[in-house]
Amino acid sequence: MTTWRMPIEGHEQERLWLAWPTTGYTLGDTEAEAEEARRTWAAVANAASDFQPVTVVLNPGDEEIATKYLSGQIDRLVAPLNDAWMRDIGPSFVLGENGELGAVNFVFNGWGSQDWAEWDKDQHIGRIVAEAAGATLIDSEMTNEGGGIQVDGTGRVILTETVQLDPGRNPGWSKEQVEAELARTIGTTSAMWLPRGLTRDHDTFGTRGHSDILAAFASPDILLMHRQDSDAHPDQQIARANREVAERYRDDTSADFEIIDLPAPTTLRDDEGFVDYSYINHLVINGAVLACAFEDRADEQAIQTLREVYPGREVIGIDARPLFARGGGIHCITQQQPKAHAKA
Repeated sequence: MTTWRMPIEGHEQERLWLAWPTTGYTLGDTEAEAEEARRTWAAVANAASDFQPVTVVLNPGDEEIATKYLSGQIDRLVAPLNDAWMRDIGPSFVLGENGELGAVNFVFNGWGSQDWAEWDKDQHIGRIVAEAAGATLIDSEMTNEGGGIQVDGTGRVILTETVQLDPGRNPGWSKEQVEAELARTIGTTSAMWLPRGLTRDHDTFGTRGHSDILAAFASPDILLMHRQDSDAHPDQQIARANREVAERYRDDTSADFEIIDLPAPTTLRDDEGFVDYSYINHLVINGAVLACAFEDRADEQAIQTLREVYPGREVIGIDARPLFARGGGIHCITQQQPKAHAKA
């Protein structure tokens, strides 16, 4: 029986996957909002395509409109879609002990069966992408999304109690059951359980606490964590509590990673309330990092920190405000496929 492990995001990649925004709140109610969504998704796909192969999954009928925005070097795959958050609806790729490619197909149920979500099509995207990638399919009965797991490639995983233990996702599951299933599917051996996500991420279009906006391993030796410096923002206490958990985890496990804070932008609110803008939600690809930017004076500091913790990679800032307004960021709309090195 093959033993699988999810590599750290900075592992050499074969391809990057995205889904094209097609309906509902992601496109918005006006043509201007639809244009904004398409341009933002395309900006991420086009930037990544300068560094490695990219495939965008298109809902049938969107082929012509997508061509107006996407670079000609981007591959297309047509499959029915409800939404465009590939990190969550796509598979979580893993590697076997001999370097072969696997793809974990967690159950997807619209972020805990949220009343606005539809997932009759998206629940099949994990399998469709896995087959297109030529990966061995690893089915799981656990409800989970790629944005809810952050790994360091050595066995550590960052989880959130409000996601994997969400009654709308896995009613009755214990931490031990979740950890056992992740050990089976993505090869993790140690879990850091953060208590909850950011304030906005618990609002209507939020995920109820995905970890990929809270913390990320730049390497097994460096953990990046979101920090909110304004005491006027409710996320200050949430981020502080999460950091305390990370520090205790480090002590309890005798780990030796350094914790580096990425301070949030100075922008605190938009028209909907407190924002959850976070530089943690960046994407690492071959030779580059695609960083969330917010036209905020904190952008340059965050980009400089990312340059330091990802040496040798070009850091590219992309305006992520249209993504965060829709419930996510750059990491949320992408899913990396690691390069397999299967032995003959």
